[in-house]
Amino acid sequence: MALKPLTNHVVAQKEAALSKTKSGILLGEAKEQPAYAVVEAVGPDVKNIKKGDKIVFKEYSTSEIKLNDTTYIIVEDKDILATL
Repeated sequence: MALKPLTNHVVAQKEAALSKTKSGILLGEAKEQPAYAVVEAVGPDVKNIKKGDKIVFKEYSTSEIKLNDTTYIIVEDKDILATL
């Protein structure tokens, strides 16, 4: 990956929102989708998050960047709410 996050930033790739549950129930479109992503790279000052972690983050605290037809987000570690 060409993106290398600095200081306390994390680069992640957003996951598509689920349209169906495991049991086959179709889900409608919510106005506000959960903000999930898979971590692709972490900055040197990030402590508790590593590449491959699935994270939940504050939706409006990210910067989006498109690189080679893939959209990534950059988020500060303080705006990551949880790992899954």
